[in-house]
Order: sequence, then C-alpha cells, then structure tokens
Amino acid sequence: MTEEHAGGEPLFEAIEGRAPLVVSVPHAGTHLPPAIAARLTPAARALPDTDWYVPRLYEFCESLGATMIVATHSRYVVDLNRPPDGAPLYPGMRETAVCPVETFDGRPLYASGEEPTATQIDARIRRYWQPFHDRLTAMVDATLARHGRCLLWDAHSIRSTVPALFDGRLPDLNVGTADGRSCLADTARMIDAQLQGQRRYTHVIDGRFKGGYITRHYGQPATSVEAVQLEIAQSAYLRDETRPAFEPAVAAPLIERLRTLLAALLAARAA
Repeated sequence: MTEEHAGGEPLFEAIEGRAPLVVSVPHAGTHLPPAIAARLTPAARALPDTDWYVPRLYEFCESLGATMIVATHSRYVVDLNRPPDGAPLYPGMRETAVCPVETFDGRPLYASGEEPTATQIDARIRRYWQPFHDRLTAMVDATLARHGRCLLWDAHSIRSTVPALFDGRLPDLNVGTADGRSCLADTARMIDAQLQGQRRYTHVIDGRFKGGYITRHYGQPATSVEAVQLEIAQSAYLRDETRPAFEPAVAAPLIERLRTLLAALLAARAA
C-alpha cells in the first residue's frame, strides 16, 4: 500500500450553516495514514505540534449558524495552511513546509532516509491538500452568494513558548490580518475593541502570527470576503501544554470569550 492511498479516514468534517461566517480548523487533526506513520520517528508520532482541542473551543459556532470545516489528518501529512508551491509566508524567518520534515522545535519528523520525495509531496497535495481547499472554497463561495459577504475565521492554537519559532512567551490571543490586507479596517478595530474590553487574556494584532495561507489567500476584502486568523496560546486553555488534556472548566472562560467575539462580529454584519 502506498502512502498516497492509505485511505479510510475522511479528510475533514463539515457543517453547513447559514450565517455569513465560515470557520476553518486546519491543524487539529490527529490521523496518520499507516504508511506515513511507519516512516515517522516515535516522538513525531506523538504529534507535538497539533492544535489540541481547537474544535472543542469552537463547538458553539454551530449555534451561531456558522459553516465549519475541520481537518482530520495531522499537519505532518500535509500542512493545509501553507501554499502548495512552497512560497514562504514569513521571509527570513523559520517556518515549516507544506509537507514538514521537522517539528516546531527543529527535530526530524522522519527516520533517516524516510523523508517524502518531491513526487510524494505532489501526491499528498493532490490527495489531502486540494480536497480540503476545494471544499473550503465552495463554502466561502456559497456564503458569499447567500449573504453578499463572508467572514472566514481561521482557528489555530500553539504552545505558548516555542523558542525555535519566536522569542519569549506568546500573548494569549494572536490575531492575524496579514497586516490589514485580509479584512476591513473596521473589522480589525472591532476585534481589537472587543479584546481590549476584557482583562483575562492578553492579545496582539499582527504580531508574530499574521495569518497563514488560508488568511492571505481567501481574505479579499475588495470582493467582500474577509479572513482573520486567531492563533491561541495553549496556556490559555490547557493546564499543562506538555501533556495536553482538555478540561472543560479550564477552557470555559476562553470559550465564552470566543463566543462573545464572534457573536459581536456577526451582529455587526446583520446591522
């Protein structure tokens, strides 16, 4: 069995809503096709760079009428938030590839000599990357046709300290708007005002994380499609980032903050 046809697991889960909001979760998947898993190091098979439990943080979105797409496969199979041509998102800074070969900490993902070839990378993009983006594009297009506008919210999380990627400790909530290119200025101001109005979570707009491929590719305010990435420091909702376990009581304040934020953005679009 070749790695490109490991089959079986759906590539994503999708919910079709009727609000002008699409939520994508590209990095919370944990499935590894067996032929790929067999080539990874034992440490990599623990999936240390997963966006742990992000779908649970956003379960409320169904009640808001949002459309959602949640990837099931690990980012180690293919990174859905990287451009398929390998173009850098942050020139001059360290970042992982569309088919990563090392962890965020710079450790090898694959046993020696087992790294994916160029042919295998192309096959993974066709098999895993393209169907996700075909569906996400259809969701955005349908939302735009129904409402005349669409907000795409790209939902992520990451360990609060990753020295190989950034200095120090991340703010709790890292909003990315591609330096203001992926959404209207009024939307960025509203997000900032909502987050300034609370004291529990620190935040920054367009700090270390400005939005990846999804935010930059789909966010086209001139065509009434806005996109915003939220990268959450996992310390904001996990008691122990090194051995992540979801505790509803620990995550509840963050979930309520996210609900309030997205509900306000939707209300502004209904006004």
